[in-house]
Amino acid sequence: MRISRPAFTLFVLGCLLFFFALGNHQLQGSTEPRVAGIAMEMHLDNDWVVPKLNGQPFLEKPPLSLWLDAGAIQLFGATPLAVRLASAFAGLFSLMLLYTLLRKLGRPVLIAWAAAILMATTASYWSNARQVGEDALLSLGVTLALLAFFHASRQQAEQRHLALGSWLLFASGIMIATLSKGVLGLALPGVVIFAYLVGESILEKRFALSDWLRPALFTLVGLIPLLIWLGLLYQRGGLQMLGDVLWANSVGRFSGSFEDAGHFEPFYYYLVKLPQAFLPWNLLVYFGLWHFRKTLLSNRHLLFFSLWFLAQFTLLTIASSKRMVYLMSLTPAAAVIAAEYGAVLLEKIRERADSSTFASKLFNARRVLVFGVLGVVICGYLAAALWLVPRADLKLSFLPLTARVQALQANGRQVVLFQPNERLAGASVFYSQSRLEAIQSEAQLTLFLSQSPDNIAIMERQSEPAAPLKVLEKMVVGERVYYFVGQ
Repeated sequence: MRISRPAFTLFVLGCLLFFFALGNHQLQGSTEPRVAGIAMEMHLDNDWVVPKLNGQPFLEKPPLSLWLDAGAIQLFGATPLAVRLASAFAGLFSLMLLYTLLRKLGRPVLIAWAAAILMATTASYWSNARQVGEDALLSLGVTLALLAFFHASRQQAEQRHLALGSWLLFASGIMIATLSKGVLGLALPGVVIFAYLVGESILEKRFALSDWLRPALFTLVGLIPLLIWLGLLYQRGGLQMLGDVLWANSVGRFSGSFEDAGHFEPFYYYLVKLPQAFLPWNLLVYFGLWHFRKTLLSNRHLLFFSLWFLAQFTLLTIASSKRMVYLMSLTPAAAVIAAEYGAVLLEKIRERADSSTFASKLFNARRVLVFGVLGVVICGYLAAALWLVPRADLKLSFLPLTARVQALQANGRQVVLFQPNERLAGASVFYSQSRLEAIQSEAQLTLFLSQSPDNIAIMERQSEPAAPLKVLEKMVVGERVYYFVGQ
């Protein structure tokens, strides 16, 4: 199949944005060390059913991203690049998917291309697609499910036949989303589909049961892989493990009952964050939503993408657990709205070109201006990936700490972790490719240190540990201080 020049250009830019200098820095933040460590334990134990962190089951999310990361470790070695590949490919696939399905929906090449590149160059989307974690995969699954649903719905409305290929793509999207983030992977596309079908029923003044049954049926098809994994999990850990995955870590995050999840914010959290949510294109998004508000009832295309944005934003606002990365699944809809509004602005400039010299010059220079702005943004991201992000290793990397642990072990010292947080536990497993023993109580710590003067424990403290503990060394990672202690 011959690929078009716009699609090829988009593919090349996507590869640059998501893969350039992807492995030139160490694991950073809280998510990367934790997820990479769990993937490393999966690789070391060869246990693909029960994810573990420091030897304990970690069931906050289903394991699709962990399967991919552990597989990448097996193929390419234990490097930061290997465990970031799944997210980067998810970003690239989402980019090409948005362009391809917008073209199939009949949108002009320019608008489809602009929507895809605006999505890829949204700052939060770009950075999250270059990190270890499941959010880029969740966004890919949600994007595939919703675009395939809308395409199938349009096919049925126009041709009156079952669009089996599109529905199978929809089921694939549900599979990716739910295997990445469980119930949330079902809720994010589900709330949009529900809102759209309600709107369709009101506008058409009829209720068509088949319109509701088809997405429900293919949703069940998409859930089969998740149900198989849950069945295997039940065989290993019974109802306790199922409850952790389906209730505590999914419903609990939404309601606030799962306190260990953290990230609890007030309901207005995302409203306050809107000015930075979709930079640098946020003004095009918000002005576009306002501009198109009167045409939504007559334009199913704009109605669908506006509901995609608003319904998911409402759902995430209601949830107790909030993080900016959760808005990643809204970015494709935001990009489409921004691209459509950008086309409206260009048309207005063209209309005024005959009566205004400034508008005429602006319209004639539109290509230079548009591609100039895109060039500056893309070059800015590439420069940040090459120079700025690696500099953060000086403060955020756990590599010096884990290298020190390995040096102590090589000298015959026994090192354990005392009440380790998730990032320390994950980083220690990933970089050492072995599991350090963790102790949880003060009594265990005292006993361990008293057994030999060569025994060392690592603990996180805001202030220096008091006697009888003896501080041997102090290391700072980000804002956290870790002490190597003995007796």
